[in-house]
Amino acid sequence: MEDTLTITLTPELKAILDNLTDAEGIPPEKVVQAALQDYLFIRQFRALRSQLLKKAKTPYTDDDIFEVVS
Repeated sequence: MEDTLTITLTPELKAILDNLTDAEGIPPEKVVQAALQDYLFIRQFRALRSQLLKKAKTPYTDDDIFEVVS
């Protein structure tokens, strides 16, 4: 089941979103979903990296962490 989330956009952000969706022919909802998905992935990646670094005897690189989450 899908949920609906209402957000408020500044006029500047709305204009950028409109330009992008017009140029690429995709709905604004898809752009916002992709942006949110990317943001959440990055946050989860950073949290996992932080946890692993606390436990590690040797430092992990971003590539090491990426391999764990992929």
